Amino acid sequence: MKNSCKALMLGVLSIIAVGCKKEEKSPSYHKGDLTILADESFKSVTEALAEGYMINYPDTRIKVVTKKEDLGFMDLLNDKARIAVMSRDLTPEEKKAYEEQVDLKFLPAKFAADAVIFVVPKDSPKESISMDEIRNGLESDDKSFIFDGTNSSNLNFVAQKLKKQPKNLKFSIIPGNQNIIEELGKYPGKIGVIGLNTFSRPYDKTSQRLREMVKVLPVQDKGKLYTADSDGMREMIYPFTRVLYFLTNEGNFNIANGFIRYSCTQLGQMIVEKEGLQPYNLYKREVQMR
Repeated sequence: MKNSCKALMLGVLSIIAVGCKKEEKSPSYHKGDLTILADESFKSVTEALAEGYMINYPDTRIKVVTKKEDLGFMDLLNDKARIAVMSRDLTPEEKKAYEEQVDLKFLPAKFAADAVIFVVPKDSPKESISMDEIRNGLESDDKSFIFDGTNSSNLNFVAQKLKKQPKNLKFSIIPGNQNIIEELGKYPGKIGVIGLNTFSRPYDKTSQRLREMVKVLPVQDKGKLYTADSDGMREMIYPFTRVLYFLTNEGNFNIANGFIRYSCTQLGQMIVEKEGLQPYNLYKREVQMR
């Protein structure tokens, strides 16, 4: 009888232990920790969305880590992170690698339209830049264009737009989009290449200060000038408009997928708009008159 009771107790304890273990591992979108990898060029909008999510779900803790776009993608493939923000189109080989290593279909969660822009100091006589100037300048030994580094989203996107490999382009480097703006005046004749989200927040003091230091050059293509404003991005007519999207290796509805869903809902899209970017998912506003 004593042995039977002992066996029964052990059985109950093992069931409780298994139950607790299952509870700990069960997916949850509203509690837990998440690290998001984002290129510095669009870190601001990612942080704003993360803050919004944590306000709605106080038991979540989200950290946005700055990482060059290509390196972030590799970390995602190697299961070193659960979610990364991307802007460039993946190659067929990269999509295949994602589906094989992550074991999920490639389904990018698009959430915002951003842009790569070309800036010069406020006192520069230059008023616009043509696609030919950009192509020729990136093949010149003058290295007149300044990027924030190799493997960066800005360089990758411009190279992809020009149908070039980043390694074949010639350019200068100042690490960091903000540093490019602040140091551009030291290099007469140079053109900075940055992400719009660097200073797109309308009422942010740092953004206002940075905007006052440079002017954004409209891009001329086939005789027409295009600017990286809301119309240019919404209609995708500004030549260097890019769509930001999330990739995850999370197969269940845990915090990463919860965050992605939130970012694509009306609330998340309102945050994107407040960041000065173009929401990817447009929601119609209906007003009923009585």
